[in-house]
Amino acid sequence: MQFADDMASRRDLDADWVRAAIGQSRYNATVARLMQPPAKTFQKNWRVYRSRFIDPVRIEAGVRFWRANQATLARAEQEYGVPPDIIVGIIGVETIYGRDTGSFRVMDALTTLAFDFPASHPRAGERSEFFKGEIEQFLTLQSRRGANPFDARGSFAGAMGMPQFMPSSWNKYAVDFDGDGTIDLWNSPADVIGSVASYFKAFGWQPGMPTYYPVRFDQSRLDMDALMAPDILPTFSVTSFTDKGAVLEGQALQHTGPLALVELLNGPDAPQYVAGTENFYVMIELGREVAARVRP
Repeated sequence: MQFADDMASRRDLDADWVRAAIGQSRYNATVARLMQPPAKTFQKNWRVYRSRFIDPVRIEAGVRFWRANQATLARAEQEYGVPPDIIVGIIGVETIYGRDTGSFRVMDALTTLAFDFPASHPRAGERSEFFKGEIEQFLTLQSRRGANPFDARGSFAGAMGMPQFMPSSWNKYAVDFDGDGTIDLWNSPADVIGSVASYFKAFGWQPGMPTYYPVRFDQSRLDMDALMAPDILPTFSVTSFTDKGAVLEGQALQHTGPLALVELLNGPDAPQYVAGTENFYVMIELGREVAARVRP
């Protein structure tokens, strides 16, 4: 209740309303369990991971979504510079175009993770503070929308709608792209499309730039240690990249920005490699923000 009073004061919200929202929330043991670290380590495997998302169900649903929203996707690309395939892909990965947006009460998920984050977790204190911030963002959002805090359903981490935005992301990046005066990420494909595009632009997406180029190696002059040293951060010019034994062809040789050598592990099999651009790094940073809300 002290947290509720402090938050209400900071956010200029009705203190009784905030107290009632937090006081009526319920601990959810499933949420706590799902946030626990995995019991055992696992081998990263890009092919397996990719196969979970590139499947007939998502492909068919994605084609339908793209056709139904073609004009809106084109407008989003014009305004934000993010192409339709990126936007459609993200929505498909997150919820299969709204098929699975989550069934947890957002208030229960957020309060469970804010006040009862699993104490055995090595980052319990840090994660607890993160979710306290999300409670603030969520109640501010619901107050602004005039919505009941207990009506919203989402993921076990409190992510909402077709794009699975956390409350802070909703408040920062979501846009009213259908122009009806409200932002609805559950039911308005236009708002979802515009908000995903807005999200990418805010993270530095550069229009017209591929996310990666194919790469192979000249073993006679390959300096793999140097190429892998910056990890996925694009730091090499095309010249410095190729001088270290990475071989690029075609359009990649005309690239003017920095590149990174990206290693895609395939479990016990040989890894794959691509030359990642700054837009690849934007994708990774977005992925990290998503992971921060759900990964141990």
